[in-house]
Amino acid sequence: MAQNPAATQQKMMILNKHNEKLVGVLHETGSKEIVVLCHGFQSSKEYSIVVITANAIESVGISAFRFDFAGNGESEGSFQFGNYFREVGDLRAVIDYFTGANRTVVAILGHSKGGNAVLLYASKYQDIPAVVSVSGRYDLKRGIEERLGKEFLERIGKDGYIDVKTRKGEFDFRVTKESLMERLKTNMHEACLSIDKRCRVLIVHGSADELIPVEDALEFAKIIPNNRLQIIEGASHGYTSREAELVSVILPFIKECLQQGKKASE
Repeated sequence: MAQNPAATQQKMMILNKHNEKLVGVLHETGSKEIVVLCHGFQSSKEYSIVVITANAIESVGISAFRFDFAGNGESEGSFQFGNYFREVGDLRAVIDYFTGANRTVVAILGHSKGGNAVLLYASKYQDIPAVVSVSGRYDLKRGIEERLGKEFLERIGKDGYIDVKTRKGEFDFRVTKESLMERLKTNMHEACLSIDKRCRVLIVHGSADELIPVEDALEFAKIIPNNRLQIIEGASHGYTSREAELVSVILPFIKECLQQGKKASE
């Protein structure tokens, strides 16, 4: 996809409410409208499809901002396992910053855990007209056993924490009882029922997602008031070699939402 010759990319920092610096990259096209992009678990603003999507949005003249949640990438703070609503708070800080700079956040987009963050944001705040949730997880009780082992509840009850190791056996991150319980108590079904019906939601999922089953997208589609579901056949969780298809689904939706927003404000 052709780059926008008038656009610039600049690194910038935004403080969250915990006084931690969130580091992001602004794809500046000069548009008043901006799309904010959120990465997934143990990922960053440099994740391939986050960068590719931001570049695609920039190429059609819309500014984009991709950033690292606290404790991830270049941002300050400590990495946490759960932290769903803390990440919603980070997203809120970013949106407040751009709103204060007289910009209009027309859409928020997230991949994987970021796909959950944008839906949770929309359930808590009614100030964003469009949401794109890519490969989000519907049931947060699933996926834990694969990462922490079958006895995770007994272990966390006994020790108060679980240290997760890499495949090489090196320390990766610590799961605290508090962060585990926060994930188990975060109810996506309940949250999605609270999303304002005026908020347009695009749900995207790969049919060959090896981490989060495509059925999760179908469950979201049953309950989110104003949604459009797009399954990308053969796509994995990271959309490897399917990036162009992903962009071809997201871009028209964002442009459509932008045009409708402009019509509504006329």
